[in-house]
Amino acid sequence: MSSQPTANLTSNTPDPRGAKSLMAVFSLVLVLVFFAAAIPAPIRAAWDEFSFRIQLQQQSEPPQSGSPAKLSDHEIEEISNLAPQQQAERLLERTINHYDGALELIGKSVGNWFGQLELQGQLSSLLTTALNSNDLHVRAAALEIELAGYNLPKRAESADNLIERIRREPSARPWALWMLGVLGNRGVETQRAFVTLMDHRHDPDEQTRYWAVEGLSMLGTDDTLRPLLEAFRSDPSPLVRERGGCGLAQSGMLTREQRLRAVPELLKMTDDMTLDDATRGWVFQALRDITGASISADSAAWRSWWAQHRS
Repeated sequence: MSSQPTANLTSNTPDPRGAKSLMAVFSLVLVLVFFAAAIPAPIRAAWDEFSFRIQLQQQSEPPQSGSPAKLSDHEIEEISNLAPQQQAERLLERTINHYDGALELIGKSVGNWFGQLELQGQLSSLLTTALNSNDLHVRAAALEIELAGYNLPKRAESADNLIERIRREPSARPWALWMLGVLGNRGVETQRAFVTLMDHRHDPDEQTRYWAVEGLSMLGTDDTLRPLLEAFRSDPSPLVRERGGCGLAQSGMLTREQRLRAVPELLKMTDDMTLDDATRGWVFQALRDITGASISADSAAWRSWWAQHRS
């Protein structure tokens, strides 16, 4: 049995370390109050104005750089000495912030990370941020790290294994359908991935259809536009309809040019009175996300805008 002492959570005995800690906090508060009072009003006003200017820059102004967005030789050397988990975290964070050299270094390093990453904690949060980036290069970097984290090399065998798990393990289908779309997007068995995802697009199970739509969104080929539109318009589940709309409008790996090709069909949907109110609202939101135009839920206004801007 361990001889290490255990804490007594019900003890009422005062802790002298707690008393010292309280005194230290009280002293710090007094010091801060003193300095706040000692700063002359003109200096405080000048600082407040400077802070206000920094925080509320007009969106039309270029970003204010705090340092060059470039990996230095020193940082590259430092990263090379980190464990794979920390390498992936640092480089993905730098990629999200568009540091020159970070994307290329992920491409060179990711092959050494297979089977050595844990997709949790900080790396999981960074992957979520990267997958929602407005830069498809950043999203692609996240997909490469996902494949490394799940130890799925970019080979046909990986697609074979995913398809087999989709067939044999219903509980694994959500993950496997999504990862099949990821693998297909990275150029591995892309057409097989599309066919398999389409085979499950009309599955009786809502979650299977949901993740088939997610997989199509990640696949991001021209062929995925039609089934995403169909899911958005016609799937009996509002969850699946919403994911179809998101896949068309913003999430996944479709380019902006591909998304714009969906606009004519979305305009037709704005006049479809068989749609429920929520789905019709999502159609207008999808139009705003794709085009960047700020137009209300007015079919005629959208048709007029599209007639002027579709070229």
